[in-house]
Amino acid sequence: MKKLFKEIHEAWLATQFAGFMSQTQTRQELYEFSNILFKHLTWIENDFIKQNIEYNYDINQVPIRVDILSIMLSDIIRRLEIIESELDTCKDKDITFRMGSDLRYMKSVLKNLPDEDVSSSFNMKKEFPNIELTQEAKDALTLFLFEESYKEYELIMVYNYSKANSTDAFLNRIFQVLIDESFFHLRSFGQMMAQMGILGVPRSLMEEIYKFDDLEQFLKDGIQEEIGAKEECKRLADAVSSSSEHFASFFTFINNQENYHIALMEEALEHIKR
Repeated sequence: MKKLFKEIHEAWLATQFAGFMSQTQTRQELYEFSNILFKHLTWIENDFIKQNIEYNYDINQVPIRVDILSIMLSDIIRRLEIIESELDTCKDKDITFRMGSDLRYMKSVLKNLPDEDVSSSFNMKKEFPNIELTQEAKDALTLFLFEESYKEYELIMVYNYSKANSTDAFLNRIFQVLIDESFFHLRSFGQMMAQMGILGVPRSLMEEIYKFDDLEQFLKDGIQEEIGAKEECKRLADAVSSSSEHFASFFTFINNQENYHIALMEEALEHIKR
């Protein structure tokens, strides 16, 4: 079942990042399917927890560099077929029936999605469509997107692990909000990376990042990290303001969202101190 878990994780990432590459309605289909695969991941995870089985988020690097989307779609279909063949390793028949049905439908849709040229997602031009960026803005934006796309993936998995292994409904509500917010940020940054020709999949997470012993310290560190992210957003908004009012406005918007993330973590911190 651990192999199944790993395969689902990799298929979720492959589908998510294929969505970043697409510039058509196909993107929405891929996002919906990546949402389904993430649900599958959490269901298998919950089964591990019910059976008291140790697990981790270790995965192989997911290759995504392709010239045309159909190659990526074929790879995703291949991954789904592997998952389908391994469903019997999970003994919960309700889960496997649902997953099998989902996988068959997703494969049927993926086979008929239109092809498109996605080579520009990897051309390293570091240019944004219809916006003239200074070299300073390009460099600042490139660094920010690489760092923050990894951070948002990391946060999705950290908060997901915390939520899966917690029975505290108050904390789990907060963890779910933070997961949802990180998904929005990851998709925003991933689409921008593809448009700039610098798309790349985040590296695998080290276990100690999400398997921590001290929740209070984790939240304190998380608050400091969010404060740092706010500062980065402000610096980036300043760097791109002369090149693009749209970008400056967008990063101010992201910066302001971080305020609520900090408030949520402070609320969680107060809750566990009671």
